Amino acid sequence: MISVELLQSADRILNEPRASSAGVWPRAAALLARQAIETAMLEFWLVRAPGVEWCTTHAQLLCLPDYVRDREIAESASLAWNSLSRVCHHHPYELLPTAVELRGLLETARRLVGALANDQGPHPQ
Repeated sequence: MISVELLQSADRILNEPRASSAGVWPRAAALLARQAIETAMLEFWLVRAPGVEWCTTHAQLLCLPDYVRDREIAESASLAWNSLSRVCHHHPYELLPTAVELRGLLETARRLVGALANDQGPHPQ
C-alpha cells in the first residue's frame, strides 16, 4: 500500500536526521504524510463512492465522516491535513514544527490510513 510506504518514509526522515536535510526535513516529512492521506482517500473513494475522488481535498475531507465508521478519526484527519499543508508551504516568519509535533500529525495520518484501508466494504446504514 502506497500510503503506508509514504508514512514509513516520513518516519525515516524524522528518526534518522541527516546533515544534508538540515532545514528541510520538517517540510519533507509533512509533504510525505499529507500525500499519504491523499493517496489513502483516493483509494477509499474509488471503492466506496466513485467520483468523490475528483472533488477537492477539502470537499473529500468534509464528506469523510459520513463514510467512515470512526467519525473521530475522519474529523481529526481534516485538522491533520490542514496542519501538514501549512507546513508544506514556506512562510518566512513562521517556525517549522518540531519532530514531536510532526510525529503527532503522522500518527493521525497513520490512524486514518488504517481506518480507510479497513473500511472499504459496504457502508452500514
